[in-house]
Amino acid sequence: MSEGVFVFGASGHAKVVIDAIERAGVNKVVFVCDDAREKHGTRLMGYPVGSRDELLARRAETRTGVVGIGNNAARTAVADWLKEQGCALASVVHPAASIAREVEIEEGTVVMAGCVVNSGSRLGRNVIVNTGATVDHDCSIGEGAHIAPGSHLCGGVTIGAGTLIGAGTTIIPGVRVGSRALIGAGSTVLEDIPDGARAAGRPCRVLA
Repeated sequence: MSEGVFVFGASGHAKVVIDAIERAGVNKVVFVCDDAREKHGTRLMGYPVGSRDELLARRAETRTGVVGIGNNAARTAVADWLKEQGCALASVVHPAASIAREVEIEEGTVVMAGCVVNSGSRLGRNVIVNTGATVDHDCSIGEGAHIAPGSHLCGGVTIGAGTLIGAGTTIIPGVRVGSRALIGAGSTVLEDIPDGARAAGRPCRVLA
């Protein structure tokens, strides 16, 4: 029998998370919650949307959830709050993703349809590997990072905590992108990027 879970977040990314949960069949969505008051009392993909207070009131139904928020800082903050409330975070892997042997996927992480994650790679807590992204062998992705759709990490790449790799980016083998960095969409990253940098281009250059 599948375990009931909640989804925190009621926007576009949450829809993709819900679809992945449903298709994987490991968990069953019980309800959705969001901080936006205008969404309370509505439905997202057929599931009722409530508030944080309602989530806490329904912990007898389930204490396990997934944060369906695309923004890295917001997703991490919500995940930390949920842990403080005694909730557990589930990881979700879409059945159309390919996960190799000896891959470590930590709690709260979501791997979307069409992704490939190869052997020896580690995905930290609350990571998003989004639609069609590839993570080759021996990569390390830090907590709260987001690998956007269609991005490609070659072997041995390191991505720091809270970093966003923009859609369609390619990172060559062995490169390190620091924590809380932002790599613009369509970039080709040929050398290390420092913590907190804003970088883009082909080849990728630090802008700020």
